[in-house]
Amino acid sequence: MSCLRENSGIFIMLFKDLGLAPELVDTVTEQGYTSPTPIQSQAIPVILKGKDILGGAQTGTGKTAGFTLPMLHLLSRNAKSDGPRPVRALILVPTRELAAQVNESIRTYGKNLSLKSAVIFGGVKIEPQIRMLRHGVDLLVATPGRLLDHANQKTVDLSSVKILVLDEADRMLDMGFIHDVRRILKLLPKKRQNLLFSATFSTKIKNLADSILNSPVLIEVARRNTPAEQVAQVIYNVDRERKAELLSHLITSQDWQQVLVFTRTKHGANRLAEKLDKDGIKASAMHGNKSQAARTKALGNFKDGSIRVLVATDIAARGIDIDQLPYVVNFELPNVAEDYVHRIGRTARAGREGEAVSLVCVDEEKLLLGIERLIKKDLSRKVIPGFEPDPSIKPEPIRKPRGPRTFEKTNNSKRQQPQHSKRASGTRRNFNSSQKSKPGKQENQKSRSKRQRWQSK
Repeated sequence: MSCLRENSGIFIMLFKDLGLAPELVDTVTEQGYTSPTPIQSQAIPVILKGKDILGGAQTGTGKTAGFTLPMLHLLSRNAKSDGPRPVRALILVPTRELAAQVNESIRTYGKNLSLKSAVIFGGVKIEPQIRMLRHGVDLLVATPGRLLDHANQKTVDLSSVKILVLDEADRMLDMGFIHDVRRILKLLPKKRQNLLFSATFSTKIKNLADSILNSPVLIEVARRNTPAEQVAQVIYNVDRERKAELLSHLITSQDWQQVLVFTRTKHGANRLAEKLDKDGIKASAMHGNKSQAARTKALGNFKDGSIRVLVATDIAARGIDIDQLPYVVNFELPNVAEDYVHRIGRTARAGREGEAVSLVCVDEEKLLLGIERLIKKDLSRKVIPGFEPDPSIKPEPIRKPRGPRTFEKTNNSKRQQPQHSKRASGTRRNFNSSQKSKPGKQENQKSRSKRQRWQSK
């Protein structure tokens, strides 16, 4: 072993101790890394042995390198120098940004290997992806929907996949991809290595893991559903109408240069970005209504410092990987407590420190309690002078969401009806039908007589 010994007598593992190919170790060293993170030191040896993994790790822990490095090692041992290249490794991710980020990591770490990778996702033309797949790839990074599009068009062959990765599986399930994932699983060989990573472990995740993993090794580097320890979390109580004003004040007075801000809605993201621009703070919005080109441009401008603030929704922010992002702001708390963990995981990545700020109004107190219950921690609360909440403001009443009505199904798959007496139920139905009868339909004699008897009473 060639571990380093610190002055304290503690041994530190090095990447070259993990059994990775020299080309990979050299590339990692060029990137400035010598020692693996906890998730890397635990996952890499297990993956190299060909075992399945159920990995629990927050974002920013080095999880991506934890599975891409050993995958590159395993695939490079049997790489084809010529001829068609079948897809031998498939990485499924929930969002376009995360797909692009994972593929970028693969290309960075595998630049000295004779392997080809590709990324496919929606929101862009499919023809260039078809041409790329036709030339053959060893590793394919994909979002579920676009991968199924290719499968339906028979432009991708998954029959040779040896390694499957489900990254951020919890988010994939939250976004409703479970049926797409199960359809994709049917296209894969039954004999393969499976790696499932999730920031949170819910019952759904456990059920999914049980259905696809074969005697997996459980790897957890942090307590479940907890944010990274390096994240300093603070709550600022403020009235809902003054949140934007307070955010501008914090950014300017504390000289925040790079801030990722979360809103609940796309329109809210647009409004806030416009407000910050008017206040002299360069900002852009990134959400699902933006084209992929616009989202890529906004993220690029945020990374290179052209804009100071990126306002994003939860889905659009998945895959944002900035090593030294110092500030994350919850302009509005998420409706789901687990999303809070995902959000603040954008800062304090790779062992660095970061600050997560939440602007909380009286309407969000219950959401905040749910978050504190989840992370098992009471968050410190502050009030900025001049932005004290008005004690006379009461929480807004909970509004029912708009959209098509849905009903729970009973055992016989019929809607539950309110219980009325037989006579009242029949009377109400016939009376309503007489008032709102459809054109062209005549009331039969029996119903007409029944209605007349009732109205005469």
